[in-house]
Amino acid sequence: MDHQNSQSFVSQSHFFVSFLQDNLKSKDPFPIKLIHGRIIKSGIHLGVFLMNNLINGYAKTGFLSYARKVFDVMPVRDTSSWNTLLSGYSKECLINEAHSIFKEMPYRDSVSWTTMIAGYNFVGRSQAAIQMFLEMVSASDHVLPTQYTFTSVLASCAEIRALNEGRRIHSFVVKFGFSSYVSVANSMLNMYAKSGDRNAAHMVFDGIVVKNTSSWNTLISLYMQTGQVDLALVQFEQMNEHDIVSWNSMVTGYNQHGFDVLALNMFSKMLKESLLEPDRYTLASALSACANLGELNVGKQIHAYLVRTEFNTSGAVGNSLICMYSRSGGVDIARRILEKNRESNLHVIAFTALLDGYIKLGDINPARKIFDSLKDRDVVVWTAMIVGYVQNGFNDDAMELFRLMVKEGPDPNNYTLAAMLSVCSSVASLNHGKQIHSAAIKAGEALSVSVSNALITMYAKAGNISCARRVFDLIHLNRDTVSWTSMILALAQHGLGAEAVQLFENMLALGMKPDHITYVGVLTACSHVGLVAQGRSYYKMMKEIHGIEPTSSHCACMIDLFGRAGLLEEAQDFIENMPIEPDVIAWGSLLASCRVHKKMELAKVAADRLLSIDPENSGAYSALANVYSACGKWVEAAKIRKSMKDKQVKKEQGFSWIQIKNVVHVFGVEDGLHPQRDAIYKTMEKIWKDIKKMGFIPDTESVLHDLDYEVKEQILRHHSEKLAIAFGLINTPENTTLRIMKNLRVCNDCHSAIKFISKLVGREIILRDATRFHHFKGGFCSCRDYW
Repeated sequence: MDHQNSQSFVSQSHFFVSFLQDNLKSKDPFPIKLIHGRIIKSGIHLGVFLMNNLINGYAKTGFLSYARKVFDVMPVRDTSSWNTLLSGYSKECLINEAHSIFKEMPYRDSVSWTTMIAGYNFVGRSQAAIQMFLEMVSASDHVLPTQYTFTSVLASCAEIRALNEGRRIHSFVVKFGFSSYVSVANSMLNMYAKSGDRNAAHMVFDGIVVKNTSSWNTLISLYMQTGQVDLALVQFEQMNEHDIVSWNSMVTGYNQHGFDVLALNMFSKMLKESLLEPDRYTLASALSACANLGELNVGKQIHAYLVRTEFNTSGAVGNSLICMYSRSGGVDIARRILEKNRESNLHVIAFTALLDGYIKLGDINPARKIFDSLKDRDVVVWTAMIVGYVQNGFNDDAMELFRLMVKEGPDPNNYTLAAMLSVCSSVASLNHGKQIHSAAIKAGEALSVSVSNALITMYAKAGNISCARRVFDLIHLNRDTVSWTSMILALAQHGLGAEAVQLFENMLALGMKPDHITYVGVLTACSHVGLVAQGRSYYKMMKEIHGIEPTSSHCACMIDLFGRAGLLEEAQDFIENMPIEPDVIAWGSLLASCRVHKKMELAKVAADRLLSIDPENSGAYSALANVYSACGKWVEAAKIRKSMKDKQVKKEQGFSWIQIKNVVHVFGVEDGLHPQRDAIYKTMEKIWKDIKKMGFIPDTESVLHDLDYEVKEQILRHHSEKLAIAFGLINTPENTTLRIMKNLRVCNDCHSAIKFISKLVGREIILRDATRFHHFKGGFCSCRDYW
């Protein structure tokens, strides 16, 4: 080839290279193909430089197969040829193909190694990226890493919080002299910050001679990440110049750590002092702060800004806008925004917030319509809808929706299961509770603390204290204060006062700190078994050791403790010296004790004080009338009942109920409405005769009316709990435990009769009255006749 032709080929080659590089900006592969065709037609020498640019052109426009064909036909390849193809596969996330090319390379330079490290980092294989770097620095060809190598591998360490590997790479940074490179120092700072090594992060930051905005932003992020918002503010104020990341770090950090007022203040400061426009992160965080604070007016101002600037409200901003309106009382506006943006990328959190907004208003039907309209309902949405039903008292709907969730929805999580167990607790449904327990086991959530705590309460309220204790024992390694409190309350409710007190002592011995509800439980336990001295001691301990100020519940427990023990003067003194104003519960507790111990004069005082607080309290009238009746003051009792009638104060009717085959059967005194009435009354009459033969003596004083003995006995025989027991005996197999619920306190006669019945029929009978559980078995009650 003569000199003139050689110059012509070189000139044409440079022309085509220039043309190829210019067309890379358009990302359009067609011009690359066109140029390739022209090169072939021109018959110019396909030099390495030109071929490399062709490979680069095809690779960067997405035609890797053409790039590979060009590479394969090259008669001569240099390292740049290999690196160009390697980079193409790496950037298209074809990391396995890239690794194959990497292994075939006759020589690898720093670009080759860095390309692989960056490729692994890009596809999320951070550990492989770190391993690739370690192979690089130990390879026999002694290729030196560059600043880009270090920034890539340090990013991988930061991503997976690989602190040990990050420290090792730091030593290589020092060894190869890259400590003074700001980009490398910032990468190290970011790695230490995300890995939680604050001291090392500070050391790196202090060592950066010329800090750029990224350096400051990383340190601010570290402080915000660890909740040190004051120190983050100090760094922010020391900066000479803030970019949008600086402002977002402050606004978002404040919002994420619950400092929502400070978040809005910082957002306002940004609008006033900076020329920067807020981005989607700034606006989403500001709206989130408004939602948390219920700041509807401020939220509306931000919404107005979005409308005025025609800001794109899809994605995070739209979600935050819906959440803000939903949680700040503007659910109808939130609904309109949702309907307008339904096709955009709205997160399930936005739908959940809207559900929650309607649920809080008690407007459950629109909430259900939103729920039904969702195509992709995750466990959070299902749980929100179920909890909404529970909070609004729609227990049947909650149970029905839960069944549907188990059938065709996602697996319930611990929040779903805990919510459903609270439903079972409120209706004391053991069968449903066991089904939820089975679902929890299937979902792998049975041993989670929240579910276990709910199971303890459910089993206790359904009368199965042994199952409650087994659940408590299974979580011995993960118990929190709620776990201990739930079990103490359960034991107290079931009259196992000594066990409850021992459990409380075990809790203290393990260093667990009781809360105010724990003390309600242990004081209740003392009250139910007459442990007066211990009750006094715990009340004092609560204030002096754990710094818990007594609430009305604690005071009511103490009054009940003294009252049950017959220490009515001490109960009265306690009321008069209470640290808080005595309420209806306090005086009601004293009044109930007056009835048991027939203290007529003190009952008058308690009733007067109770009625001065709540003039229409039917319990006060009834209790006072009952005290008069118990003392044989029939005229005074009649006057009280007439006064109730004149004032149209209705006495609470006593009911008992039993659940059989998921159907609840309710009974009142002298109930004549049940379909099996005749069989129930016949069964009860036989039982009555049999237990009297066994030595049972009816307690006619439990009938607080001036009637003949025979009439009183008939009334006692037809008390609601006795009718429920008779019905249960008729409709359940032998040896089945009967579980009876009652809305009022069990009377002396029923308590005595049920002890005899349990021995007569050879069954355990569990009765939950207004204050506690009674377990009757073999002629004895768990309360030991102290209730």
